[in-house]
Amino acid sequence: MIHKFLKYIESERRYSALTVRNYRRDLCLFDAWRREVVAKRIAEAEAKGKVCTDRPEIQYTKPDDIRDWILYRSKTDKLAPASINRELSTLRSFFGYLRERGAIKEDIFAHIAALKCPKRLPAAIPATRITQVLEQTAEKSASEDFEQVRDALVVLMFYKCGLRLSELIGINIDDLSAQRDAVKVRGKGDKERIVPIVGSVRTVLNNYLDAVKGQNICNSQEKALFLTVKGCRISRIKVYRLVRSALSDAQIQGKKSPHVLRHTFATQLMNAGADMRDIQELMGHASLRSTQVYTHNSIQQLQAVYSKAHPRQK
Repeated sequence: MIHKFLKYIESERRYSALTVRNYRRDLCLFDAWRREVVAKRIAEAEAKGKVCTDRPEIQYTKPDDIRDWILYRSKTDKLAPASINRELSTLRSFFGYLRERGAIKEDIFAHIAALKCPKRLPAAIPATRITQVLEQTAEKSASEDFEQVRDALVVLMFYKCGLRLSELIGINIDDLSAQRDAVKVRGKGDKERIVPIVGSVRTVLNNYLDAVKGQNICNSQEKALFLTVKGCRISRIKVYRLVRSALSDAQIQGKKSPHVLRHTFATQLMNAGADMRDIQELMGHASLRSTQVYTHNSIQQLQAVYSKAHPRQK
């Protein structure tokens, strides 16, 4: 059942490889936990001379099993509400799939709600601190070393194009426009969008492509834009580490990740007065609700200005 569902979301729904991997992990964790729980129930019933009607197969899951799973993940595994909700979303999709195909009749999620999550504003680098990051990327982009130029371009693509990590590593050379002033990226749900490449980023991009060609980095048929020194597509963990290293070198405090640069991109656009719909399109958000979170960052900035400047506030 799980295998068929994963095949369905991969081939028919065209979910990304990362999403399919996460769904597989969530379902296998739940399935293993439930089989263990049912085995204990059967053993306890037999010890008492009774018959347990529960069956270990995942399609025989009951609403109480889901509730017990939530408690287990929350209390035993200490998972945060947001992480549990993501796993519940996986299970909800899976059992919805089974119900649509007649494998089960009951909607076991009919009376199971998502957990309440504390509202957290996206982490963003203050405008006064991002200058250090840009100065560092400028030094690297002027280097003759392939990796230095690549790392500078990676940081700039996150900060000035607002890309997700999966979108950046998935870019192919063919996704660039003829003038290299725009790039086609594939976001969540395999949705494509066009993202502009501003002049400063385009300059570094051209330097990077010259380095790839001049240093003969890619001799194979690899189509990826971002490469390792061996000419292979760069990995998620490599990109994450180089961004974290770049932000640490620039003495940026707090969380250091590609997503922080993406959030900084959106926050600074919002603070500069960009239209929320335009930001939504640039970010690749399916819903405007996802974009509205950046208005809170903007309000925080206004409150800080007010507190500092208003004569009656002092």
